[in-house]
Amino acid sequence: MGRSGAPDRKESTHVTFEDRQVNLKVDEFLGNAKKWREEFEQLRAIILDCALTEELKWGVPCYTFDAKNVVLMHGFKEYCALLFIKGALLKDAKGILITQTENVQAGRQIRFTSASEITKLKAVLKSYIREAIEVEKAGLKVPHKKTEDFAIAEEFKNKLDDIPALKTAFESLTPGRQRAYLLHFSAPKQSKTRESRIEKCMQQILDGKGLDDR
Repeated sequence: MGRSGAPDRKESTHVTFEDRQVNLKVDEFLGNAKKWREEFEQLRAIILDCALTEELKWGVPCYTFDAKNVVLMHGFKEYCALLFIKGALLKDAKGILITQTENVQAGRQIRFTSASEITKLKAVLKSYIREAIEVEKAGLKVPHKKTEDFAIAEEFKNKLDDIPALKTAFESLTPGRQRAYLLHFSAPKQSKTRESRIEKCMQQILDGKGLDDR
């Protein structure tokens, strides 16, 4: 303890503030926030009132229950958001959850463009957070699509048919690496762009590496 009776910051990354555990790394994050600071502060207070543990993960505030990620908050150019890690399992009684992209299977966002929006939704946000905590208490899992359920770009299918070694190498990859490639190849709208992506990744697949492996 310091001379003033306040917790020594060198002893822990957490301090008690108004009966809530706040993380000093999140304090630093908020102090450096150039945008959405007021919104983040409001969201932080709401989340901590739900008795979650505050941490900093992936460079953003993340809130956990029994060491399991429940919700995090992050900012973008046009909005800031709460991201529910298993949002797909929430009932979404108010119809406010958003799927960030069509390929996201588990996470769901609630987006904000002003502090006043957060104030109006305070009670609703708490109910969603508590429901997310109950999901973790129950040990529920989001059912993920299997690799064979993902679309295969026609250009990549042709390559696999034409080059047996490529097909063998691709099938030897872990399911997660396979899905990453399938999403990467099928994303572009133009065939020329899809073909270009496939050509650039072929050697990496033959080397047994995933899309992000180096």
